Amino acid sequence: MTWPRRNRARTLRRMTDFAATLMGIVGAEHLSAAEQISDDYAHDEALNAAHQLPAFVARPATTAEVAAIVTYAADRGIPLTARGSGTGLSGACIPQKDGILISFERMNAILQIDTANNMAVVQPGVTLQQLDEETAKHGLVYPVFPGENSASLGGNVATNAGGMRAIKYGVTRHHVAGLQAVLGSGETIRAGGKIVKATSGYDLTQLIIGSEGTLAIVTEATLKLYPRPAHATTLLLPFEHLDKITAAVPKIVNSGVEPLVLEYIDLVAMSGILTNAGIELGIPQQIKDTALAYLVIVLENRRADRLDEDIAEVGELVSELGALDVYVLPPQAGANLIEARERVFWTAKSAGANDIIDLVVPRAELSSYMQRISEIAKDSGSWIVGCGHVGDGNVHLSVFQGDPDKLHQVLQDIFAAGRDAGGVVSGEHGIGTEKKAYYLALEDPTKLALMRRIKQAFDPAGILNPGIIFDHGNIENEGRA
Repeated sequence: MTWPRRNRARTLRRMTDFAATLMGIVGAEHLSAAEQISDDYAHDEALNAAHQLPAFVARPATTAEVAAIVTYAADRGIPLTARGSGTGLSGACIPQKDGILISFERMNAILQIDTANNMAVVQPGVTLQQLDEETAKHGLVYPVFPGENSASLGGNVATNAGGMRAIKYGVTRHHVAGLQAVLGSGETIRAGGKIVKATSGYDLTQLIIGSEGTLAIVTEATLKLYPRPAHATTLLLPFEHLDKITAAVPKIVNSGVEPLVLEYIDLVAMSGILTNAGIELGIPQQIKDTALAYLVIVLENRRADRLDEDIAEVGELVSELGALDVYVLPPQAGANLIEARERVFWTAKSAGANDIIDLVVPRAELSSYMQRISEIAKDSGSWIVGCGHVGDGNVHLSVFQGDPDKLHQVLQDIFAAGRDAGGVVSGEHGIGTEKKAYYLALEDPTKLALMRRIKQAFDPAGILNPGIIFDHGNIENEGRA
């Protein structure tokens, strides 16, 4: 009986030493432990991920403090998890129970809006809303809006966030010009900068983007900004079948109009979105009875007359492509619909969805892929509701299947069908813990082995977000979804 007692005493002394060291780095008021830690730090917004409190929550104010924490943790093998706003959907910022959660709520400054270079320099805790309000003052915009304005830029960089505007502007990696980051060794690097091209060695900026905190902890990002168009409008286009939408999309994209948003919403998802948000768009009942899917297009332009020309051109084109009608929504109605669409995750969650996924396939394969999804739903007795960024093939599916074993098989079939169509498991939410088994089962083992070697180079002690994307250890036992 003496050994367990001695072991507990040693653990207590070690935790006391940890706390004292961390207090010395960030200050006692910026360190939480044990019962002081709120459950908010135990989870993100993933539907099925288990909550887990860390041993400590540290709130650093500078890159130097982050580096000091990482150096200390690397020397002792303490797992570290970085956290922004906690709005992720894959379980990627859920901490280890014996680890340290680094929260960036104090590192939330916009360091610079550089109008000469059209760049913003921000700390990782800056939110999309905060940046948008500041850039608007300068007639500029950071164009990545993944659907949650309270999301942090650090989290966006970690997951390579996308969103509805990707059809025109691309995703996060297209707009990050440079980073400052702390490696798993505690060393600090700068990669990229206020430049638009470079052929000087490996592009470490792009390697860190989308790595979900497993390679480095980003402490500063340099972001590209663009002129903010003054005029925009939303078109709602009902279609009899999703096939007609997927056939129309390439023609819309190739028209040269360059929509800001190009979204499909199926009948069930549209009903839930409108009901949940209390929106009435004035669509005649006859159209509602006929339409099984809707296309939502947002157009923008710096001049009102050119926007009117684009509206007329798109309206004529989609009428030829099978749209039942063309509704040019009033500004407030259009804004309400887009906001409700952005919050479709919460609509699905409140409706009891058992899982929500974000698989992406080549745009041209979307029609056949969605047909396969219908077959999977029918064969498994599941209810699968869809909407998504049809312009870039990113499908968001809410899966309703209460039997855990059946749900597992349905998800495996959905991901496998996406792979067979030339797609990948996640288009924008990341792998985290929630899609890890499916990702490992479908990914090329040679690529996974290479990723492990990269991880080892960036994070020799294996302390940065362990268990995210893949587990630490032998890869042969992984990938068994």
